[in-house]
Amino acid sequence: MKKFLVLGILFALPITAYLFFASGKNNFARLPVLTENVTDISGMETNTDSVLSFDEHITVVAFFGSDLEKIKGNTFNLDKKILEKYYDFDDFQFVLILPSETKEDTGNFIEEFKKISESSKWKIAYATSEEIETVFESFASPHKLDQDQYTPYVYIVDKDRNLRGRDDDEEHGELYGYDSRDVAELNNKMNDDVKVILAEYRLALKRNNRNDKI
Repeated sequence: MKKFLVLGILFALPITAYLFFASGKNNFARLPVLTENVTDISGMETNTDSVLSFDEHITVVAFFGSDLEKIKGNTFNLDKKILEKYYDFDDFQFVLILPSETKEDTGNFIEEFKKISESSKWKIAYATSEEIETVFESFASPHKLDQDQYTPYVYIVDKDRNLRGRDDDEEHGELYGYDSRDVAELNNKMNDDVKVILAEYRLALKRNNRNDKI
């Protein structure tokens, strides 16, 4: 019996290791920087009256416009498929950048959704159309905002205000943002990439701590 157990382990271990390392294309590398030094949002009004900034945070950024139905659908989808897995990380944040005129409606919407989502952890920056355009254009993505300052794509910005994504995506080549309407893309690509960037910073922190002790 022991002989078969040992043989089974010897056979299964290489296969398991291969599947683990092959499970995510970006799992063991840095997530590529696609755009450096995006415009910060520290001057914008917020839903909590505190200052919001991309600096020193890993930020998922959404531009969901002034149509409340789109804000509800896209944000809820994103929250359930991606965000609720990462809210407990201190340096992680989710920021919605919305037109100033949506302030009252989105405030009510957040209260409404507290029973079924982590909406209390959403951070909202309110701005003029011009301010939103300035931040969005600094991402230098191929996407466009519509007349309501909306795009379904969400973005990952690192602690140094660099836009992260994929530079060799099998479908798009360069993947600047993730389609919040596409559950498969959220579950697979975006979830994988958020894990990568969080692991990247955790590894850097451990290295710094080791160096401090030397």
